[in-house]
Amino acid sequence: MRVQLFATCLVDSLFPEVGEAVVEVLTRAGVETWFPPGQTCCGQPALNAGSRAEARALALQTLEALAAEDVVVVPSGSCAEMIRHRYPELLADLPDQLGRARRLAERTYEFSEFLVDQLLVAEFGASLPLLIGYHPSCHLLRGLGVDRQPLRLLEAIADASIERLSPECCGFGGIFSIEMPEISREMLERTLERIRSSGVEVVAGCDVSCLMQIEGGLRRAGSPVRCAHLAQLLVGRVAGLK
Repeated sequence: MRVQLFATCLVDSLFPEVGEAVVEVLTRAGVETWFPPGQTCCGQPALNAGSRAEARALALQTLEALAAEDVVVVPSGSCAEMIRHRYPELLADLPDQLGRARRLAERTYEFSEFLVDQLLVAEFGASLPLLIGYHPSCHLLRGLGVDRQPLRLLEAIADASIERLSPECCGFGGIFSIEMPEISREMLERTLERIRSSGVEVVAGCDVSCLMQIEGGLRRAGSPVRCAHLAQLLVGRVAGLK
């Protein structure tokens, strides 16, 4: 089986190690992965800022980049939700493009969703004697309804203990954290307090945006707790853990 990896702009630009881990997991599952070179931002930040014209232009760019009929795997709940639900809305007045958007939505899966629900696999041979806290990100949980799949994958890691953290927003929300920094900081502090009280050693998630927000707060507080994308944990790698 061959799939297209829509890496997301944050993974491509800031967290390439996450993209490498995603490819490694898919390879272990017997999947051939390729990276369509024309991809860029999915357009969600522009849409959240109210710039529908810019978001629509990025949606059309993504349709071109992912024009092959292969399944698309996305290591981000927010970007997968954008493609699956927002593209058909953005392109509703363009009948030809709307059909393409709907077909793309039907073959687009978030990473954990694809592994558990489509490939029916959960074990990848990782062993981590750690207490791992799973942070359910907003778009993944509320936008896609994906919750059990990441937990199923984490629970298959040998020697690990898993705790599901609160589903409250971490305060990132893309441009929300820029436009309303005071509220964002308060939301982050509540998240950090729950992490501290839980005693977890690693915070796992499926969106690097949320993990970036949380780890920034942990580091500023001098906490030894680190964050890792689900894919990194499935291949047994947690960078920076003391």
